Amino acid sequence: MDQVCIRNLVARGIIGINDWEREKPQEIMINVVLFADLHAAGKSDNIQDSVNYRTIAKKLLLHAESAHRFTVEALAADLARLCLDDPGVHKVRIQLEKPGAVRFSSSVGVEIERTREDFL
Repeated sequence: MDQVCIRNLVARGIIGINDWEREKPQEIMINVVLFADLHAAGKSDNIQDSVNYRTIAKKLLLHAESAHRFTVEALAADLARLCLDDPGVHKVRIQLEKPGAVRFSSSVGVEIERTREDFL
């Protein structure tokens, strides 16, 4: 399966379980791999035959900045579902990180892989 990658997409949103994390937006780093069949787009050179990564990135940013989730796990699942709303995306891998969330680490986060069947 072919892959479309969106790397180091930075959102600013409310995420966390502690009171201080809910007071102001913090950075959320999003990395996405969209698994899709890109053969048709490779032949036609037409975006209509592909996965539009710009459209998906905008949806991911909008949701991450407005969802106000408590856990990165829940936000990652939300973002996976949004990606799978695109008919060309067969599977998605989401890596979600909170930079500086734990002392002495650059970031903490989760990585999940989902298909449409996971949301039935």
